Amino acid sequence: MVTWFVVLGILGAYGVSQQPEVIRAINPMWGVRFFISHFGISVAVLGAVVLALTGAEALYADMGHFGRKPIARAWFILVLPALVLNYFGQGALILADPEAARNPFYLLAPNWALLPLIGLSTVATVIASQAVISGAFSLTQQAIQLGYIPRMHIQHTSSDEQGQIYIGGVNWTLMCGVILLVLGFESSGALASAYGVAVTGTMLMTTLLVSAVMLLAWKWPPLFAVPVMSICLLVDGMFFAANVPKIVQGGAFPVLAGSALFILMTTWKRGKQLLVDRIDEGALPLPIFISSIRVQPPHRVQGTAVFLTARSDAVPHALLHNMLHNQVLHEQVVLLTVVNEDDPRVPANRRFEVESYGEGFFRVILHYGFMDEPDVPGALKLCHLDDLDFSPMRTTYFLSRETVIPSKLVGMARWREGLFAFMLKNANGNLRFFKLPVNRVIELGTQVEM
Repeated sequence: MVTWFVVLGILGAYGVSQQPEVIRAINPMWGVRFFISHFGISVAVLGAVVLALTGAEALYADMGHFGRKPIARAWFILVLPALVLNYFGQGALILADPEAARNPFYLLAPNWALLPLIGLSTVATVIASQAVISGAFSLTQQAIQLGYIPRMHIQHTSSDEQGQIYIGGVNWTLMCGVILLVLGFESSGALASAYGVAVTGTMLMTTLLVSAVMLLAWKWPPLFAVPVMSICLLVDGMFFAANVPKIVQGGAFPVLAGSALFILMTTWKRGKQLLVDRIDEGALPLPIFISSIRVQPPHRVQGTAVFLTARSDAVPHALLHNMLHNQVLHEQVVLLTVVNEDDPRVPANRRFEVESYGEGFFRVILHYGFMDEPDVPGALKLCHLDDLDFSPMRTTYFLSRETVIPSKLVGMARWREGLFAFMLKNANGNLRFFKLPVNRVIELGTQVEM
């Protein structure tokens, strides 16, 4: 990639040297004057040149892995100068020879360099596609941790780097999507309309989200935040407006795809919340349950039972079912809750919260960031308490598996309830996601009406 951007810069510098006056284009007033004197056509021009600024957003796909400084250095030291030189070089070439507009990038190079440049472009495209694919893996992992999509099997391909992951479902979906897009659009020119709508829509959405973060999370003074937001919204809004006509030329695809993903993600998020609420309606408060244990002690068996639950003040359904059917209770009972934070990573010293309720009951809360890899057995090994023994052969994990039955109860539309039930049925369970040992897990099912 360094070679690619250096070549771009060299080719652009050569073109600029032939027509140095093109450097004047760096002055934004030329763009302002063009808009004032050619307002009608300027909107169409924005829609045509939008692809010249796309791709920069891919730099930020790995922000959670590398942080801001490496990405900022890569952009300002290498990528931005190389791109500006190359685009200015292409502009200089067109000033000298208007017929070069048919393919200014390749015509900027001498004839003998055409084939090597095509080869280098192909390699750079493959590398760039890998960056997009790995970015899709990272975003999927973060969406899973934030509770917006069902859990999927995530393979870690490196023992040293947490960010090196592979998600088979996402990879195969991307492959099928790319093949269908190529067959459907047939040419890069036809695909450009869809790409322009997708990228400008993403830019506009990102600006709106950043605006909300500035005012609500960072608490920036409105006198400072509003002017900054207004400038960004003006630029992004104009680019998006310029691409709106392309919706009927193939740009409808990213709109439909984005709408479908939005429906799936909001259905899953809302459905999970409703599922928790329905389960909590009949939940038994934990203090009452422990009091009953003191009055009528059940038969206690050796070992530690870990019950995964989302609530810290209620008895898990799996625990009640185990008591009802097996009439026994382990010596140590751990009510475990995994909390996903909005931060990328949670340091080890903030991973645990442990509380003892007496009668062998303990509350353990594990905190993970959306870039962390949940490993419940590995985390519990680090929980050093004299009263708790998490030895692999003495620890049993109890899980609840809910089956959703769509109903007329207030919640979601029936079709969304059916969609959520289908997604829940086909989602990966807690067993693989939390790396629980298969031979030490007991699942107890229950039916829930929504």
